Amino acid sequence: MTTFEYKGFDHGGRVCRGMIEALDLKEAREKINALGILPEKVSAAGRAKASRAGMFSRHFGMDVRAMLYRELGSLLRAGLPLTQALDVLIQAPELGEHRISLAGLRDRVREGSSFAAALGGASRKVSPFEQAVVEVGERAGTLEEILERLATFMEEQVRVAERVQTALIYPLVVLVLAVVIIVVLLGVMVPAMGRMLSESHIPLPFLTRVMMFGGQWILPLLAPVLLGGVVWGMALRRQMAQRAEVRENWDRKWFSLPLVGRAYAYLVNLRFARTLALLLRGGVPLVEGLALAGRSTGNAWIHRMSMEQAEQVRHGSSLSEAVRRMGPLGASLPGWIRAGEASGKLEGLLDNAADRYQQQWDKMISRLLSVLEPALIILVGGFVLAISLSILMPVLQLNKTLM
Repeated sequence: MTTFEYKGFDHGGRVCRGMIEALDLKEAREKINALGILPEKVSAAGRAKASRAGMFSRHFGMDVRAMLYRELGSLLRAGLPLTQALDVLIQAPELGEHRISLAGLRDRVREGSSFAAALGGASRKVSPFEQAVVEVGERAGTLEEILERLATFMEEQVRVAERVQTALIYPLVVLVLAVVIIVVLLGVMVPAMGRMLSESHIPLPFLTRVMMFGGQWILPLLAPVLLGGVVWGMALRRQMAQRAEVRENWDRKWFSLPLVGRAYAYLVNLRFARTLALLLRGGVPLVEGLALAGRSTGNAWIHRMSMEQAEQVRHGSSLSEAVRRMGPLGASLPGWIRAGEASGKLEGLLDNAADRYQQQWDKMISRLLSVLEPALIILVGGFVLAISLSILMPVLQLNKTLM
């Protein structure tokens, strides 16, 4: 049986949407007609919308995938077969139209596809390491345990991403407001005041002349500068997508940035260690796990080095030596790995290392924010003060002349 989604009209002319199971498209249309609905569009569930509104689309991100993995793991642990567990999730009304994609995923499993392969076919949003972990869980018969671990891992990644976004919101808001205020004062008020003062034929202070000169150019140059920035950003993004070396060089520079580079290194180490621990605990081979862990960092430079070092491990190199040769990962992580290799508790020590990097990253972000927020306020206040003085000084001078 295949699940079909349909859109049609009832006898009252109201739009009807839903899902129905049938052997083929013809039988699906017959069943829809039997319900008193005139079908306008009928298609296999999850196939037509896989690219634009599927379960793993941009609107259904890692947080929702983590929720589904956790609920699916709980249902499997309760003894339900995989297809029945998917049936239960499909009935959840809060999933909305994403139930259609879940139905398509269930149909692929019914047709004989493994759950890992069905996930891979659902969307490009499903990462290779998710597929690898699920595939190992299916082979070992521990899918429910693997799904719960995967959900825990992804929930942590979501928390890290939200922490980064939260940390950036306040500085960005202050920066945008500062730019708007400076443009309005410098581009509108200062020139208007300058024209009025020039008619009084009094000598203008140096600060006022500087601000008037800047005010003459800020508005005419604003649009070209913004347009140039957008064009440059689009060109850079295209180059990074087409040429791997451009993306690697760009990602490599993040580590050399003052202050930010150190925090970014902690974040990369955290992702690498946590992902590798999950993969090894799930039964993924070391060589494959090393490459996937490098990819999970989101840094193209680290990903390339992880693939190169995975080949070295394949030819007999130890994991600690391989990681030591991976740039920013070689600072302290090899020591944790070496201890894990010696004690036979590699996964646990990788988790401990990830916890340590998490603490260091949180501390670094807090320090950066404690410096950045007052620095932005002082910078904005300084600009506003300078502009205000450039306006007030000639006004006071004019008032003194008139008196």
